[in-house]
Order: sequence, then C-alpha cells, then structure tokens
Amino acid sequence: MPDRAPQPVDRQLPTDEARDLISLVRDIAQREIAPKAAEEEGAGHFPREVFGLLSESGLLGLPYDSEYGGGDQPYEVYLQALEELAAARLTVGLGVSVHSLACHALANYGTKEQQVEHLPAMLGGGLLGAYCLSEPSSGSDAASLRTKAVRDGDDWVITGTKAWITHGGIADFYTVLARSGGEGPRGITAFLVPGDAEGLSAAPPEKKMGMKGSPTAQVHFDGVRVSDDRRIGDEGQGFAIALSALDSGRLGIAACAIGVAQAALDEAVAYATGRQQFGRPISDFQGLRFMLADMATQIEAGRALYLAAARLRDAGRPFSKQAAMAKLLCTDTAMKVTTDAVQVLGGYGYTADFPVERYMREAKVLQIVEGTNQIQRMVIARHLAGPDSR
Repeated sequence: MPDRAPQPVDRQLPTDEARDLISLVRDIAQREIAPKAAEEEGAGHFPREVFGLLSESGLLGLPYDSEYGGGDQPYEVYLQALEELAAARLTVGLGVSVHSLACHALANYGTKEQQVEHLPAMLGGGLLGAYCLSEPSSGSDAASLRTKAVRDGDDWVITGTKAWITHGGIADFYTVLARSGGEGPRGITAFLVPGDAEGLSAAPPEKKMGMKGSPTAQVHFDGVRVSDDRRIGDEGQGFAIALSALDSGRLGIAACAIGVAQAALDEAVAYATGRQQFGRPISDFQGLRFMLADMATQIEAGRALYLAAARLRDAGRPFSKQAAMAKLLCTDTAMKVTTDAVQVLGGYGYTADFPVERYMREAKVLQIVEGTNQIQRMVIARHLAGPDSR
C-alpha cells in the first residue's frame, strides 16, 4: 500500500507568532515523539527526555506569564499545541496537560513571593509536576477526601494517600489538596510539596490497558512536613482552587482527545486509500467513505467546541459549562473515532502492527480522567437547571 502522509490540520490561529509556535510543536512531535511512540509505549517507557526538550523549547509553560518563564500564550493556542503533541503520543500530550494543571494553583493563587521563588523552575526549569486530588475512596466525590494536613507551628504535616496520580513517583513537585479543617469542601487547603520530601513515596505504577508509558500511581504522604510558605491560597480555599484548575484541565483533556482522534482518522484515511479489494481502493466503497466523513465531522465539531470554550476563558468570561461540554463531546468523539478506525483497518486494525488499536485503548481513559463523562453531564445540567433539589 502506498504511503499517504496526513495533511496538517488547517488551524485558525490569532497571530504569526502562534503559527510559528504550532509549526515548532508539530516539528518536535513528528521528529522526536511520533517515531518512538509505539515502541516506547509497548515497553512502558516514560519519555522524560522529551519533557526536558519541551521545557528547553519553552513549551511546558505556554499559558503562563512570561515574567516567570511561561509562554504568554492564550489558551486557544496552548490547547492546539497540546492537540499536536497528543496526536503524536498521548503520554506526552496528557503529561503536558497534567503539568500545566499542577502549575495552575501557584500561578493563579500563590503570593508574589511564592511565584518568584517557584514558578520559573516549574514552568521552564526542567521540572515536572503532578496533581493530587483523587484518593482511593474519593474520586468523583472529591470533596470527601481524607488526606490530613495538621498545623504544627510554622509547618504543616500531611498524612494520607492519593490515587490515580499521573507522574506519581517521578514528579519533581506535587500540588496536593488536603483536609486542614472540618468535613466538606470548605475544610480543604492546597499545598506545594517537593517530590523529594521526606515521608513521600509512591506505590508501583498501575497496570493499565493503555498509556503504559505514563506512570499512574498511588502517592503516600507519611507525615510529610512542609512549611506554611508552601500553602497555596487561604486555609479552606483549596477546593475552590481545585475546581478552578479542573475547568482549565478539562479543556486540556478535550484537546488531547481530538489529537488522538485526528491521528486515528489520518491512519484510517491512509489505509483506506491504499488498501485494494475487488480491484479498487476500499475508500471507493460508499459505506466506508461515509464512515470517514462522519469521523472527520465529529473531530471538527469537537475542535470547534474546545476552541470556543478556550476563547471564553481567554476573554475572562465564565467557561465552566463549556469546558464540561468540550470534555464530554471530545472524549466521546475520540472513543467513537478510534473504534471506527479499527473497523476501517479490519483485522489489521486489531494488531499492534498499526497504531489504531493503541489509540482505541488510550481514548478510553480520556472519558474517565479529570471528571468522568457522567460527572460532566451533571455539571452541564447544573448550569442549565440549577442544583439537584435533593
């Protein structure tokens, strides 16, 4: 079958600088990430060297202030960079999204002194972050978390276990939500915990059906002591900080989902136009042509929705409902498109010789992380009809 190189996505970008930036991201993705993706995912290898390259290239802090080493880019540009990275390898795209999520609390709620001290290394100094909200007994019900933070003079002592932590055990810093007061959301405070803190450890990584190169692990805090100058925001403000971060993080997941879906579509089109059956390319058959058309339409719709939400965010307008909609639609689209891509390739699609089976396995987790799609529907309905009356 002849090779058919995918055409770059025709992107609507606000500036020439943004176009140059996306070209840089695409070049790194195609030259440094995509060629090794299948082999390294199969081996469960985390590409820390790629994150070092992204940091050196100024791509780990794109949506943050250049005063602290960020890229000063609007979210609509940052998300399209994420999409390019995720299309090459989801471990990298999702990893950048999680790193950005881990930086959000300090960048938006930290004091000037905290930002000056920590953000340059976090945004452009080669460090990698993790975000610690979920626990073994509190996933969707995040406000019921049990990890404790107890005041001890000028320090806090953190004890508990966090679960499903991307970069767990390899991160250089952890943004941790812990209970410093009473029950419920108002008793939660945010902390910035160094990855080498005494008493911090990680369980062996979870054995997952996809994204095997991205470590996901429980993180244990056994009397981890941090000074009060590593508390982010006010005492009791942590849950509000977490929700703010998740609104932005859901857009990152949406962009990653569209990246995976686009990669699957590109692979399906290349296969369909090259595969001969009954004396002609299978792309000539109407049933298959309609599948490809539906896949492309769903991807364009998802991309338009996440960009619309990003532009609301960039304009300083409320975007929580649109972020939930984007996360819901884009991740469901990724699951549908990757499944259809396997079908287009037939038996070959079910083998590891082609990447679409990996895309399908990876797409599934995007419907789960940073709020399941059932939670997204609850968020959307709350905006439409108000809180549940129960």
